[in-house]
Amino acid sequence: MVNSRAFFHGRTTRFLPNPSPSSISAYVFLLLLLSLFIFIFSTRQISDDDEKPFFSESEVSHPVLEDHLWDAPFSYGFRPCTYPTRRYEAPQDWDRYITVRSNGGLNQMRTGISDMVAVARMMNATLVIPELDKRSFWRDSSTFSDIFDELHFIRTLQGDVRIVKQLPKELGSVPRARKHFTTWSGMSYYVEMARLWKDYQVIHVPKSDSRLSNSNLPLDIQRLRCRALYYALRFSPPIESLGEKLVERLRSKGQYIALHLRYEKDMLSFTGCTYGLTETEAEELSIMSFVFDFRENTNHWKMKKINSTEQRIGGYCPLTPKEVGIFLRALDYAPSTSIYIAAGEIYGGNAHLSELRLYFPNLVFKETLATPEELKMFANHASQTAALDYIVSIESDVFVPSYAGNMARAVEGHRRFLGHRKTISPDRKGLVEIFDKMERGELNEASSLSRLVTQMHRLRQGAPRKREGSVPGIKGRGRFRTEESFYENPFPECICRTKNRVQMT
Repeated sequence: MVNSRAFFHGRTTRFLPNPSPSSISAYVFLLLLLSLFIFIFSTRQISDDDEKPFFSESEVSHPVLEDHLWDAPFSYGFRPCTYPTRRYEAPQDWDRYITVRSNGGLNQMRTGISDMVAVARMMNATLVIPELDKRSFWRDSSTFSDIFDELHFIRTLQGDVRIVKQLPKELGSVPRARKHFTTWSGMSYYVEMARLWKDYQVIHVPKSDSRLSNSNLPLDIQRLRCRALYYALRFSPPIESLGEKLVERLRSKGQYIALHLRYEKDMLSFTGCTYGLTETEAEELSIMSFVFDFRENTNHWKMKKINSTEQRIGGYCPLTPKEVGIFLRALDYAPSTSIYIAAGEIYGGNAHLSELRLYFPNLVFKETLATPEELKMFANHASQTAALDYIVSIESDVFVPSYAGNMARAVEGHRRFLGHRKTISPDRKGLVEIFDKMERGELNEASSLSRLVTQMHRLRQGAPRKREGSVPGIKGRGRFRTEESFYENPFPECICRTKNRVQMT
C-alpha cells in the first residue's frame, strides 16, 4: 500500500499541468465535505459506544490464536504418580479409633477428610466414616454416603487404612479424647499425639480442615493424601451420573469455560467487599449477623473491621461479574463462548449477571442444562449441587476462578494432577489497577488492554511448577499458613516423570 501511494505521487509530480485557481477551490470544497462526513460519523460512533461494553460484540478472536486460547499448557511429560514406595507397609487391624466431624463446605470437607486418612495412618488407628458439617452457612443435612461413594472409599483405601462405617457398639459409651489437632502439623506431631492411646481407645476430632502441613511430610504420606482425594473420594453414583450428563450436554455445543463466579452473599460478607454493589446491597452485607458474629467474637480473627477499598486494591476481593467479562474478552475469548457458571446463587441475581452477559451472552447454569426432575433430588443440598459444579469444572476446556477460595484451589490442583489442564488464575491485584485506569479514562483502547492482560497472565495458566513455599520473613507457625496449599498443587510428590506402575482408577 505504501509503495502504491509513492508511485501515484511520483506520476502526479511529473505529468500533471499546473492547477488552475478554480480547480484548487473545487479540491478544497471536496476536502471540507469529506471532513464534515467523517466528523458526523465519528460523533455517532462515540455516542453508540457509550452504551456498549469495552469490546464490541462483533469483534472476533484472531484465528491464529484460537488454538492457543483452548490448548492446555505443555506438560513436559509429567503424569500422576501416587503408588506407594517399597518401604510402605500394609495397615494393621488396630483396635483404636478416630472419629471426625468434617467442617466447612464441600471442598473444605473433602481435603479435610483426605488429611484425616493420612492422620489415621500416622497414628496407627482405624478411621470411622466422617460426619459431615451440618452447621455451616449452607445448613446442608447431607450424610457422607449422600455425597460420596462410601463403599468405594473403604475399598480403595483398604491397603492404607482400615475404615469402618461406624464405631463398634461396645465403644459407644467409653470416654473419648476430644482433640483439636494443631493446624499445619507434621509427622513428628502425630507420632507424639499417639501417646493418647495409653488412656483412650477413641479420639474425636471436631475439625478436619488444615490439620496437616503442606510440605515436609514423608513421600508415602503425601501420596496417600492424593490417593484419598483423587481416587477414594469419588462422588455418589447419582451425582456422578448427572455430572457426566451435564458435561456431555455442554460438549455437544462445543468448547466451554467453567467459571467459578464467587459472587455469593457469604463470600462478599466474609471478604467485606462491596465494590460494584448498590448502597442497599452494601448495607445489607454490613449488618448481616453472620459477619458480625464471626469477626467480633472470634479471637484469632485479627481483622475486625474491613476497609472494602483497601481489600479490593490489595487483590483480596472476588472479581465482579463485569470485571470477569472484561477480563475474558481481553484474553480474546469470543462473545459466543459458552460459559458455565459454577457457583451458588449470585448476589443481586440478574442485575449483576447482566453485566457479564453484556460481554458473554451464552451463560449456562446447571438449572438450564438439567431438567427440574433431574435436579429435584439435590434440592436444598448445597454440597451435592456443589459436587455437580466440581465435576463440570474438572472436565471443562478452561477453568477460571474469580476468587482463590477452597473450590478454586481444589479444582486447580485436581486439573494439575490430571495432566495440567488449562486453568487461568486471574491476577486480581494487577487487574484492579487496570480496571481503575479504565474508569479514569487512562486506558481506552481494546488492543492496549488485551496486550496488558494477556502478558500479565502468560504464566498463570496451570503449567507444571513446584509448589511454592512460605513467604520470606515470616517466622514461627504463621509461616505455614502462607505456603501454597498441597491440594492446590501436589507437585512434586504426586506428579512426576518417572514410569510408574499402573495407577488406580
